[in-house]
Amino acid sequence: MDNKELMMRAIELSEESVRRGGGPFGAVIARNGEIVAEAANNVTPDCDPTAHAEVSAIRKAARRLGTYDLGGCEIFTSCEPCPMCLGAIYWAHIDRIYYANDRKDAAAAGFDDDFIYKELELRPADRQKPSEILLPDEAKRAFRMWAEKEDKREY
Repeated sequence: MDNKELMMRAIELSEESVRRGGGPFGAVIARNGEIVAEAANNVTPDCDPTAHAEVSAIRKAARRLGTYDLGGCEIFTSCEPCPMCLGAIYWAHIDRIYYANDRKDAAAAGFDDDFIYKELELRPADRQKPSEILLPDEAKRAFRMWAEKEDKREY
């Protein structure tokens, strides 16, 4: 499949999601023009705020390929990925992102992707969600354990 066909599939998934009560988002992960995985937004049907199309597609692709490293793959999304999905795409090492709508389009439709992007630019103390550091010395033990572990599987 070419890039336009792959994007059209992501858009079709977004429309199917709306018809079944989900959000207007779809994602396709492909390698060499072949679909590896696809998913639509399942936040409301699954009562799962992390069940965005991109995250769901990444989970499916990783299971199908048997690896957490999706290098060599590309993702086609009906909308610019939100910060959570963008982070997941980077963690999965996906090579390239294609999107149709952007975060301003999502904001106009009532989604807070753009708000979260703006929050990330602020110092933690200036964000709308209060946060504070608690027990950092105790938590660093796990990092030391990781650093010293000889048989770790790095990712």
